[in-house]
Order: sequence, then structure tokens, then C-alpha cells
Amino acid sequence: MSRVVVVGATGHIGSYLVPRLVRAGHEVAALSRGTREPYHHAPEWSRVERVTVDREAEDAAGTFGSRVASLEPDVVVDLVCFTAESAAQLVEALRPTRPLLLHCGTIWVHGPVARVPVTEDEPRNPVGDYGIGKAAIEELLHRETRSGGVPSVVLHPGHISGPGWPVITPAGNLDPGVWRALALGEPLPLPDLGLGVLHHVHADDVAQAFERALTRPAAIGSSFHVVAEQAMTLRGLAHGVAGWFGREPVLELVDWPTFVSRVGAEHAGATREHVSRSISAGIERARSLLGYAPRYTALEALREALEWLVANGQVDLESSNF
Repeated sequence: MSRVVVVGATGHIGSYLVPRLVRAGHEVAALSRGTREPYHHAPEWSRVERVTVDREAEDAAGTFGSRVASLEPDVVVDLVCFTAESAAQLVEALRPTRPLLLHCGTIWVHGPVARVPVTEDEPRNPVGDYGIGKAAIEELLHRETRSGGVPSVVLHPGHISGPGWPVITPAGNLDPGVWRALALGEPLPLPDLGLGVLHHVHADDVAQAFERALTRPAAIGSSFHVVAEQAMTLRGLAHGVAGWFGREPVLELVDWPTFVSRVGAEHAGATREHVSRSISAGIERARSLLGYAPRYTALEALREALEWLVANGQVDLESSNF
């Protein structure tokens, strides 16, 4: 088995991935800022080496890469890298020993797409700092691999969902009122006829893909989409969620100015960011090379998330029950 260093170990993906790695027999060093515990308790964490690291500060000081390299990993799983400069520092420090580097990207390396489902081979056309930064990291890592340097695999999750944190709603934003409207039969405004597309994925399915990539040499040098079996439209998600409460959604299909006035600029901006891309990502490559098999549909991932939000007082559905 391998010695695996997980950077960002207590976040959405790491909370599921670290216990998976321990159960598989790997030796795990879990790096995080130390400001929070994993989203879910698991007994396997007692067998993990915990390392407190402020990546932003150490990147600025030029010490983060050497800190990771000093842990002598066979594999590095980088879940929280957002700039090519940060990735380059890590790669340079790892080059002498060349451990496998698994990087967490995003389906937002694709901008608005021309063909669906979009494949990993489509030319990159990202928009926004997040997608542009992740696409630059992807190119850097693949160039490094092709040159015979640090071998890497890049995994591109969709909208990561699950219990423990707010998730993207059927309106394409983080407004908790969306859940309430669907549960109680209140009107829910949606733009663009409700036909914008979201591609969710459960955090444990993303963790599954990382675990599989660790032992698939044929995956080295490639990128993989990691999402649920199917993307869904806003109105499809709304119908699915309302159905949990025995209802049909009360949808109001409105233009963008009306949508902004109804939900506010912040939530409308998040919705626009999502539906302007409307990415439906294909997973055939992940199936064939990684053996990736998502356990959760988009709706199943959202249901687990909503159950946690209600149980923890972050969404008030009054007396409505699933």
C-alpha cells in the first residue's frame, strides 16, 4: 500500500476520501488548516497523521511544496489548489521523487458548451477566475507529465453535494428559501424557462474516483469528469424535490430582470453563473479507465444534503416531512 498525503483533508471530498484510503490499507497524512474537523466522524481518523498547514501563508513564503515533499509521499492528493503558481511550487518540490499527484479540478474548466454531454477532450473555454485558474493548473500538470516529470491525474467534479454544508439548489444558487418553496408549495421563480442545467455529484462519489485513480496507472496524464450519471435541468430538479413532499412545484418562469428583483442580486448572480454554463459532463472515460460508478443520482445527493440542513436548523420546512 502507499503513503498518501491529502491536502485539504477535512473538506467536502477529504472527509469521505481519508477514511476510504485508511480502509484500503494506505498510510495517510491529512493536511489542513486545523480550523475544523472533518464533516463526518469516522473511526479511521484515529489512524491518520494530522498535519496543520496554512497553505496560503506557506505558498507566499515559498515553503508549502517542500513541506509536502518532506512527508515522503508515494501519492499526493491536492484538493485545494486554485492557481497555477501554487501548483507549480508543489510540482517543483515533488519533481526529485516524482510521487503520483492527483489534482481536484472542476467541470468549470469548460465554459458555455457547444455539445452535450461535454467530453474531457473538448477545447477549454473557461470563464471566470475559478475556471480559468483550474484550466491553467490542468495544462501545467499535463505538460509536466508529458515531459517525464511528476505524473498526474486531474479529476473534475461537478457541484459537490452531501450532508454537512449548503449545496446548489434547484434554482442554481444557495438560497435556503428554494427548499422551503418546494416543500410548502410556495411559488418558485426560475429564469430561462427553467431549462438551465446543473450537474451535481455526491462528495463520496468524488472520493470514490480519487481512490480509484490512485491505483490506475493507465489514468496518468488524463483528465476525468466526476459527476452523477445524469445532469438535470432546474425545473427537473424542482419537480423531483417537490415530489419528496407529495407536491408539484409552483414554478414561475420569469425573465432575468424579474428574477433578480424576486431573489436579490446575490442569489441571481449565482444562478446566472451556473445556467450560463449549463454543463452536462460525460463520464465514459472515468467509467472505462477508473471503473468509476456513481452511487448517487443528483436528486439522491440533494436529498441527503437537505435532510442534514433541516436536522441542523439551516432550513426551516415547518411541519413538512420527507
